[in-house]
Formats: sequence, structure tokens, C-alpha cells
Amino acid sequence: MKFLIVDDHSILRAGISVLLKQENPDTVIFEASDGTQALALADAHPDLDAVLLDLQMPGGDGQSVLEEFGRRFPGLPVVILTSTEDPEEVRRALSGGALGYVPKSASSATLIGALKLVLQGDVYVPPLMLNERPSAPPAVPSAETLPRLTQRQSEVLRLVQRGISNKLIARELGLSEKTVKVHITSILKALNVTNRTAAIGAVQELLRSREK
Repeated sequence: MKFLIVDDHSILRAGISVLLKQENPDTVIFEASDGTQALALADAHPDLDAVLLDLQMPGGDGQSVLEEFGRRFPGLPVVILTSTEDPEEVRRALSGGALGYVPKSASSATLIGALKLVLQGDVYVPPLMLNERPSAPPAVPSAETLPRLTQRQSEVLRLVQRGISNKLIARELGLSEKTVKVHITSILKALNVTNRTAAIGAVQELLRSREK
């Protein structure tokens, strides 16, 4: 596994590096202290498995760096590791393309668990979001409201909106997991987004715009 750690604190980068190597001694770690360096390293190492990105770095907006990663490396998972525990920041990061959000106050086991979840193709949302007031359930897309999607793709997207993993979607629809992945890839392409979280946001925005 190859990971890129982006944080302006060298001690923190070193600590995370040790943690990841304890989990797997063969892990290769690259470190960057700012967004410019991080993007350059990602360019130089296209086989990265994931990025751990701090949102609060001097001289740059971590959210902009996150979105730039999404534009330039759409298949590269980015997990936010930052000190902010504001639910609004969590939502903003996930909407911006992050596949996970881990506060720096979390345990090492939580970080490792979040990374494993993201590498399996799922999204990690921190427990702090459980304290938020429940929002209305997401609108269910149909072939009529999303004409660029087939009926089957709409069914897959409906389950993605519920936060269900690819394995469970496959079981629910009687498909192979490989077929589900193909459908999700087609959905992301049709909606012009790079990950499941962004797809959900795109659908909700589309439906809101059609209600006006």
C-alpha cells in the first residue's frame, strides 16, 4: 500500500507514518507539508492508494486542495484528517469529494478502520454526525427525473443514497458485486462526479433545481 500524508506538522506526519507501518510494514509513505507539494507528489506517484489530508494548513485552503485532487486524480480516495469537529465542515468535505472524515481526536484504531472502509469503496462518516438532528430522507431518483440513467442505474443510485455498501447492493438487487461496480462507474460518469458522496449531492441539487 502507498499513502500520501498531507499535514504541515512534521511530528504528526511521522506519527501517522509509524501507525500505518505498524499495521503493514510494507506500506510506503509519502509526506507533504502543503497542497502544492501534495499534488506534485500525486503526479509523480500515480499508484497511490489513498491520501490523508489536513484541511487546516497555513498558506492554503485544504478544501480547495481536496477539490483539486478530485479534478486531477478522480480515482484516488482522499480521507480528511483534521482537528475540526464541526458537522458543517464534515458535510462540506464529503460534498467536496472526501471519502472519509476523521477528527485528530479520534483513536488510532478509528483511523485505521476508516482507511480500511474507504479502501473497500465505502465512505467513513464520523460518529459526531450522529448527534446532528436527522434531516429529511434523500429524494428517491427515478428514470424520469434522471433521464441519463437507466432504470437499473436509478435503483443502484437509490441504494447508494441510503449508504449501502456495494456488497449489500448486489445482494439486494440480485446482481454480482462486479456488476454493481460497473453500474456505479456509469452513474458517476453520467452525473459528472468522481465518487458516491458527490453523486448523492448532484442528485439532490438536480432535484432541488427542478422543484423551483
